[in-house]
Amino acid sequence: HTGEGNHLGPMLSFRGLDNGAYYRIVQDNKSYYMDYTGTGNTLNMQHPYVLQLVMDSLRYWVEEMHVDGFRFDLAATLARELHDVDRLATFFQLVQQDPVLRRVKLIAEPWDLGENGYQVGGFPPLWSEWNGRFRDGVRDFWRCHPGALADFGYRFTGSSDLYERDGARRPQASVNFVTAHDGFTLRDLVSHHDKHNAANGEENRDGSDDNRSWNGGAEGDTDDPNVNAVRARQQRNLLATLLLAQGVPMLLAGDELGRTQQGNNNAYCQDNEISWFDWEHADHELLEFARHLIHFYRKHPVFRRRGWFQSSREIGWFKIDGQPMKPDDWKSDKNQVGVYLDGGGLSAVDARGNRIVDDSFFIFANASGDELTITLPSRGAAWELVLDTAGGFAPQPRPRIDDKGTWKLSSHALAVFRKVPP
Repeated sequence: HTGEGNHLGPMLSFRGLDNGAYYRIVQDNKSYYMDYTGTGNTLNMQHPYVLQLVMDSLRYWVEEMHVDGFRFDLAATLARELHDVDRLATFFQLVQQDPVLRRVKLIAEPWDLGENGYQVGGFPPLWSEWNGRFRDGVRDFWRCHPGALADFGYRFTGSSDLYERDGARRPQASVNFVTAHDGFTLRDLVSHHDKHNAANGEENRDGSDDNRSWNGGAEGDTDDPNVNAVRARQQRNLLATLLLAQGVPMLLAGDELGRTQQGNNNAYCQDNEISWFDWEHADHELLEFARHLIHFYRKHPVFRRRGWFQSSREIGWFKIDGQPMKPDDWKSDKNQVGVYLDGGGLSAVDARGNRIVDDSFFIFANASGDELTITLPSRGAAWELVLDTAGGFAPQPRPRIDDKGTWKLSSHALAVFRKVPP
């Protein structure tokens, strides 16, 4: 879309040059525009000169401005030929064969506002996607929504149900996120059940109503220490899930600082304290946790696998008692699960051709309101605690848990353990 709005204007450029060529217009009333984007207009990707304009622009930004990739807003619109979204659309074919553009990062926001516009998992090879299914599934899991457990398993392991189907895409096709510029910030996600958009002047009608949030027991700011403790854990839980899941993590700026928009989930129109960064009141404990988490993620390639999990040797799912999950266990509404990741089964090599080997880890996520005593699975070695979101990263030397040992895990918490070699 462009900034020329709907039929009411303004007229800035393309509309005055050739309105019918540059824009999708309603065929039986050509005074109006096909609005798949929600901004009033939609570029006409069927017209050869519009395609040429887009391709020339992208190549300019790569070759002259040295941009290394693009994130396409409302990218399903690019694939609309006549009306339906088509993954074989002309634009995708042009990018696929272009010697410049096929080498850069191509990231889609894989939906628009038109019919059948939600296309998560539907883009062709070379493309990565904002994984809206990851956002929804992880939010549902940590708010302990019934039926979210099985979906959490798919999202945490790279969403193979979405991206492995054609054999040409890898876990990196999934750009994982919990929050984005649209919607609640991380702090607001754990502090508000409802949106609070009155300041936008639309009587709270704007912004999404499907927030999948949980306020911990009180709406908005509170002095209740128990509620605030749960919210702090929930922020750490969501950040840890984001960074430790397979795929590419996307962190919304300010989430690491505890930034709030006062419950406003559509603050694009607010150039004031609602949308500004409040550096003075940054949550420094959360910032320090995020720093450690990013360092830990970058240090361990087991959380950044290049390929899909292929065997039970590489990954295993476990119950509270340390026993393997069975098919019926995934139907539980408890939202409690452990996952073992084997660092010796990465099946990848580095730039010199040497096999990549990492530590092995066990992660247990407890979204329920119950404190648990979890049993770590037997893997022929002892374990040490790396992280417990009830307290943060473990100090050195890390606490040891003997083989077949147990750990008391708080409600609404996640723990990470490293296998200690014999």
